[in-house]
Amino acid sequence: MTYTSTTAAIPEARAIPRHIAIIMDGNGRWARQRMLPRVAGHKRGVESVRATVRACIERGVEHLTLFAFSSENWRRPAAEVDTLMELFVLALEREVGKLHQNGVRLRIVGDLQRFGPRLNKLIAEGEALTRGNSRLTLNIAANYGGRWDILQAVNSLLRERGADEPVTEAELAGRLCLADTPEPDIFIRTGGEQRISNFLLWQLAYTELYFTDTLWPDFDAAALDAAIESYRRRERRFGRTSEQVAEAMQKSAATETSVKP
Repeated sequence: MTYTSTTAAIPEARAIPRHIAIIMDGNGRWARQRMLPRVAGHKRGVESVRATVRACIERGVEHLTLFAFSSENWRRPAAEVDTLMELFVLALEREVGKLHQNGVRLRIVGDLQRFGPRLNKLIAEGEALTRGNSRLTLNIAANYGGRWDILQAVNSLLRERGADEPVTEAELAGRLCLADTPEPDIFIRTGGEQRISNFLLWQLAYTELYFTDTLWPDFDAAALDAAIESYRRRERRFGRTSEQVAEAMQKSAATETSVKP
């Protein structure tokens, strides 16, 4: 299934976001504050992933996308990159079975060619095992960049049809990594930074942005609830006026009342 872009159609208004996207920032600073090596922050961050997945399931969120490793993170010290890859392998070995038991579908999105054969094997096995699950879709963006995503979508179209015909927005959207996922309702970035850092550039066009000083290892269900509450208080216009939004809400309420037995 390919979802319609928010620039082409207005999505259904929901009290609980259908899709939450998160940049998990602050692991290194969390460790530094405690005089610990950076790897300690990354390990503690895995616990926050577990807590956030659990909280999303309990609150009825359908899709969760976590930015685990960007295409620019290869610039970090080699020792840290190696540690992150080892943690990725360890997380897949330990967590996929638990995700499957809880009805979570796992997807890894990004350019996987740079990963080693062991990691790619674990990714393929995890995705295959959980493919039929529908309680929550957990997208892990690894070696992912928003510009890369758009470029690979364009190149995929050009390879299929040749370069003579113009590419439409709908066609391009259908080739993005998350083409079968609704665009995020809310984007959360922990750690105090206020930028999207080449994450889901296409998909965040009309997403509500939420920035928090909370470091990722300290992010928990209460922090997620604070983000969702901020989302609920916002007026999502999608190019319309406030009056049009109010009128649409009144019509929706009237329709719901009329269909009740």
